[in-house]
Amino acid sequence: MPKAILVHEYGAADVMRWEETEVGKPGPDKVLVRHAAIGLNYIDVYYRRGAYRASKLPFIPGMEAVGRIEALGPNVRDFQVGDRVAYAGVIGAYVEQRIMPADQLVKVPDAVDDRAAAAMMLKGMTAQCLLRRVYSVKAGDVIVFHAAAGGVGLIACQWAKHLGATVIGTVGSDNKAELAAAYGCDRPVVYTREDFVAEVKKITGGEGVRVVYDSVGKDTFTRSLSCLRPFGLMVSFGQSSGSVEPFDISVLSQKGSLFLTRPTLMTYVAKREDLLRTADELFDVVGGGSVKIEIGQTFALCDTKDAHRALEARETTGSTVLIP
Repeated sequence: MPKAILVHEYGAADVMRWEETEVGKPGPDKVLVRHAAIGLNYIDVYYRRGAYRASKLPFIPGMEAVGRIEALGPNVRDFQVGDRVAYAGVIGAYVEQRIMPADQLVKVPDAVDDRAAAAMMLKGMTAQCLLRRVYSVKAGDVIVFHAAAGGVGLIACQWAKHLGATVIGTVGSDNKAELAAAYGCDRPVVYTREDFVAEVKKITGGEGVRVVYDSVGKDTFTRSLSCLRPFGLMVSFGQSSGSVEPFDISVLSQKGSLFLTRPTLMTYVAKREDLLRTADELFDVVGGGSVKIEIGQTFALCDTKDAHRALEARETTGSTVLIP
């Protein structure tokens, strides 16, 4: 019987248990996938803590993985047994095998190996949505990207640079600053000793930037608004430091008729055609060498507790991969 990481109650990393789980056979329009590699994301922490609620307890965390199809249910037409496939945004990935709706899967090109695919699907498609759809980054734009040395950050810095933007990124240490710079960040700002608002004003001649991408939340949100030029866009897509506190929306008008959005990847890829287009564009920039996937650390799936602890302590860089 396959094993999985199960959460029976919300809480710290210790609530996760390595247990056997029932998988069964795929029903209509579904397939059985055996995972080869699984991606770790901060949204997994949100679910484990209970900041985001699963539909029921116990539940299996995890939002992205790559593997091979082992069995087909009735009516599946676009896939065959043995196909290498990946997905993102579907909770339940911390498991050796699982049943998946076929329309949530994409085929993985031969040029992308299992670990890279697991490390890039959720983070890379998130970067695509942020840079290409939430706000279309153009040559000459100056942008701010928080947590620039993280999994999404390293992909986004490279992609934005490929699009011709200047990237100001915040990081927590000198080592992370060096890593972010190596992956396209023009000006890494070590937030523990530098004022990123002042740096933005300096680089832009006091004008501010067109867009700020913020996955940190509570610690950076208010100051991020001060980085924007009039009509600028604040993209809040995470809360690693805690939830953004309620605020008076008149602040947006006072700072220059600003726009604010809280996007999620799942909304942007809810339609099959959007999922395929997003994944294809990601595979293109990775396959073409414009974006390289940095896997900073790997853990066995049974050691997921340690991986979560490292992520929460901000001890990780790039992407983290779990191996069943």
